Parts: sequence; C-alpha cells; structure tokens
Amino acid sequence: MPNLRKRSILLAGHATSVALEPEFWDVLERRARAERRSLAALMITIDQERGGRPLASACRLAALAFAKESDERIWSDALQAEDQERT
Repeated sequence: MPNLRKRSILLAGHATSVALEPEFWDVLERRARAERRSLAALMITIDQERGGRPLASACRLAALAFAKESDERIWSDALQAEDQERT
C-alpha cells in the first residue's frame, strides 16, 4: 500500500479528510503558493469544481494539470531563450 498522507480540511462547512501521496501534496502546495493562496483555499476550489469525482481523484488531477502546465512553461521559456540566442 502506498505511503499516503492524510490531511483534514473544512469544506462547505463539513470536516473531511483527504489522503494523498506526499508527492501530490507537494505539487498542490506549490500551486497554492504560485496562486498566492492557502492550500485550504485551493482545496475549496478543487472541491467546487470536481463534479461527481471523488475528492482525492480531483486533487490528483489538479496536481497533474499544474505540473503539466509548469513543464510546458519551462519548455516554452527554454525554446524562446534558444531562439533569442540565434538572433
């Protein structure tokens, strides 16, 4: 069984807990910092946008989307720097 880290959070006035792998928590924390808000505020947004998906799954997908966007920005910046060096 994977090493899950559980956190408690208040969502829509109800206490709940979410268990995720530490790597997903790390990415969600980076996203919250990048968006200049708390992890709790980010979790509220994820909860509001998850539809019928389980909260833990929605959190993993949100972390994956942020990591993908970050990776794409890094590659885009690198390619722009390369193009500028050629000119």
